[in-house]
Amino acid sequence: MQEQQAASEPAVSAEPESKHGLARDVTLYSLARLGMLVFVAVVLVVFNVPLLVAAAVAVVVAMPLSLLVFGRLHRRVSEGMARRSERRRARREELKAQLRGEREEEAAEVSEEHR
Repeated sequence: MQEQQAASEPAVSAEPESKHGLARDVTLYSLARLGMLVFVAVVLVVFNVPLLVAAAVAVVVAMPLSLLVFGRLHRRVSEGMARRSERRRARREELKAQLRGEREEEAAEVSEEHR
């Protein structure tokens, strides 16, 4: 019974439902990566590494490290961007179909195929 219930219910995920959710995720991800960069640079400066060298090392170390540390957020951003791109592609195909003079029903079918 639980298997049937689990199969009938959509999976709950942390996916953004709107472009505001995507904007929020992109902002959080960018700030998190920037924060890690600043943190690494400050740690290096505390150990008497010159600021310019600390900044350069922080970029090299923090950016790849943030992909691992913030992997979940990175996936949410990537998935949200892919969904948005697919919606834009479907809408563009729908508009092209309308410009070609196809019936709106056919354009809706094209749109549904891409969603």
